[in-house]
Amino acid sequence: MGDPINGKKLFIKMCASCHTTEKSDKHKIGPNLHGIIGKISGTAPGFNFTETMKEKAVVWDEKSLNDYLEFPKKFVPGTKKAFHGIKKAEDRRDLIAFLATLK
Repeated sequence: MGDPINGKKLFIKMCASCHTTEKSDKHKIGPNLHGIIGKISGTAPGFNFTETMKEKAVVWDEKSLNDYLEFPKKFVPGTKKAFHGIKKAEDRRDLIAFLATLK
């Protein structure tokens, strides 16, 4: 399990320009990530996902998030996400640990 405190710092640095995390927050360029663990990809109400993200229909868990965050365009070919991934496994673990706190 990663370090959620460091994960929050990484989120602010790498993700907050496109994503929000508070339950009441609106979507930005990317969907709000509150409660992402256990949700199905492409299903956040009010966000316009690509067809490929909807069709992927993966349940977000530690493994799927890790795979996605490492190589987003490989995990979901055709995604609109302009993010190229997080290369360091430790950073991905920490970020996922932070996302897991968003319940």
